[in-house]
Amino acid sequence: MESSDVELDFQRSVQAVLRELNTPNPALQSTPGMWRWSLHKKVERNPGKSSVLVRILLRELEKAESEDAKHVIIPLLLTLMYVLTKATGITEDLYHRAYTFCTRLLTLPAPYSTVALDCAIRLKIETAVPGTLYQRTVIAEQNLTSELYPYQDRVLLFVDPELVSASVCSALLLEIEAAQEQQSPEACMRHVVSHALKAALGEACHTGALTRKLQASSRRALEHYFHAVVAAVEQVASEDSPSRLAHLERLEEIYCSLLGSAATRRRCVGDLLQDRLPGIPLPSPSITFHLWSDPEQLWKELVLFLRPRSQLRLSSDLEALDLQGLGLDRDLARVSTDSGIERDLPFGSDELPAPSSPEMEPAALQRKGGIRKRVWPPDFSVPGSWDGPPGLHRRTGRPSGDGELLPGVSRVHTARVLVLGDDRVLGRLAQAYYRLRKRESKNFCLAPRLSLQLYYIPVLLPQDPEASRKAELGEMASFLGRADPWYESTVNTLCPAILKLAEMPPCLDTSRTVDPFILDVITYYVRMGNQPIYFQLYKVKIFTNLSRDPIEDVFLTELKVKIQDSKSPKEGSSPRRRGAAEGLGAELSLCYQKALLSHRPREVTVSLRTTGLVLKAIPAGDTEGLSQCTVPNAASAPGCSRLRVSVTEVVKSSNLAGRSLTTATNTFWTSSIQVQSQDQRLLTLWLDKDGGRTFRDVVRFEAGPCPEPCSRAQKSKMAGLNSHGQETEKSMVKPNSLLMPINTFSGIIQ
Repeated sequence: MESSDVELDFQRSVQAVLRELNTPNPALQSTPGMWRWSLHKKVERNPGKSSVLVRILLRELEKAESEDAKHVIIPLLLTLMYVLTKATGITEDLYHRAYTFCTRLLTLPAPYSTVALDCAIRLKIETAVPGTLYQRTVIAEQNLTSELYPYQDRVLLFVDPELVSASVCSALLLEIEAAQEQQSPEACMRHVVSHALKAALGEACHTGALTRKLQASSRRALEHYFHAVVAAVEQVASEDSPSRLAHLERLEEIYCSLLGSAATRRRCVGDLLQDRLPGIPLPSPSITFHLWSDPEQLWKELVLFLRPRSQLRLSSDLEALDLQGLGLDRDLARVSTDSGIERDLPFGSDELPAPSSPEMEPAALQRKGGIRKRVWPPDFSVPGSWDGPPGLHRRTGRPSGDGELLPGVSRVHTARVLVLGDDRVLGRLAQAYYRLRKRESKNFCLAPRLSLQLYYIPVLLPQDPEASRKAELGEMASFLGRADPWYESTVNTLCPAILKLAEMPPCLDTSRTVDPFILDVITYYVRMGNQPIYFQLYKVKIFTNLSRDPIEDVFLTELKVKIQDSKSPKEGSSPRRRGAAEGLGAELSLCYQKALLSHRPREVTVSLRTTGLVLKAIPAGDTEGLSQCTVPNAASAPGCSRLRVSVTEVVKSSNLAGRSLTTATNTFWTSSIQVQSQDQRLLTLWLDKDGGRTFRDVVRFEAGPCPEPCSRAQKSKMAGLNSHGQETEKSMVKPNSLLMPINTFSGIIQ
């Protein structure tokens, strides 16, 4: 294909992507979600024309900036970064042009400045050392061993078999296995070596001869070349002022050792058509498929992900991985402020020796307090996404898990948990996330080493003919689509393709090459979706007997309450009028904190007859509440802790025909609520629309923002001593609320 034809074809594809973004109604789109995928496939089939697409994308970005079309900037910018990660032969001028554009975006509000900063950091490294992004991506995603770049990523795909059909599960599993059968560690190492040499040497690199040489090399020789290339790239990339010339000379030495010095003076005959040869592919990430059946399965899989690396003993005294489910008490761990090494000591070992003991004789020459009992500060909590402090935290262009929460412990692992399903699977994810955070508050085993990223792909099964039921189960998907248009265009349109794949007969022939659309979209999402939206988790205390301790659970999207059929009063209960007990609905007492614009607490108590009520945590309108979940700190986002309560009230009316009962729906906003039955009518509660999380025979429940779990060490710090030596509670700031992040491409677009 001629160069002008290729450019025209790329231009048409980019314009199709822009039209899709400018058409908010998916029903008016012929092939929603396909244009971006087809654009990247065209680049893979014409790798030598990547610079053409880069110029087109930069031209469209500059046009969008001049026309103030902000809604297309992030999609085009992420598409550009995805192309640059795979491409070779991009001129330094194009890199500088893209970097300059990103720096201009830093003056815009979030999320544009946040995404632009992340892209600018990556572009700066890629400009100095071409091929760095590709190399780091493959090493991390394929778990290749490298001392200079020890980061590891893993995608854990969770599917609940109770919510997703068996045909969908088997179709996804077959597609993942078919793609990963062609991705051996040797093949990935060959890709890293070939891409690094091609990116640095350009046209001087004989791709065909290099590929044949690497394929004929033994595993030991291949590992030697792989580590040599990684060392050459990482050493230059870690410098403050990297020298591109020194990097080029080092890779030329590796290239000559592979093909000989003659390769630098003449081209092989078989390489004359190398521009038409397939490019160097970017392997899809390592994905593990899990049928979600155990509430503790998420924690167990995270532990198993860390276990091989834990044998390296990054911090030998922090080996607290609990594979047997036995809780380890770390409240008595000790920390040396000199070395940062933590040691577990028995009870009483932290007591100081007596003043007259020999150990205290040279005390005048020693610094006191060098070793102390480890207690977390009262304001210390595990970050919401286990990704360090919020804000602009990617300082080095390394994965988001880079950094240390504890001295000597590096967070080199990133677990990308991807769940498929409707709102019910998100409710189960919230429940598992809460248990995980609660366990970590006691043991603190995973958080120092692991960066946890959560992703969601909505899959609404067509089994229910009622369209309203589908819309009800897809409230979170609709909210994420309204908040992030690129999520709506890329991820929300994936559901029909998944259902279509499940209906197709399985193809067991793995020898022929196919283009796995679903796997490619999943890969694009987990690689480029780095901007989280934080959602408030709500804790509910459920009383089936007021004399017993309540049952505690959490919900993310909805709590629904219905009145059960009338039952005979229990013994010892005060009798009620028979007519009221058998009438429509039940008498409920509601006590709630009214949500005011001033955010001042105002408690309201009402008693009314109702047939049921619904507590919604997800905003329903197009713009309602979109700015509530943009920050990871609940204290700085008071609106994020609001529940929309819809009460179906029974209203008595009188007319000529006599008395009649009608219903009316009243809606109000609250931060917390308590509901109790007043006439012995029991309640039934559904959490997150999930029939498996139903509670019956409820007499009272309380719902409010779920606080951050805290350890016993933190709780002990909350108590103080008064002048008489008695324990008293300190006046403390209200604990932060527990927020669960779900990654999107841009966060919330205002």
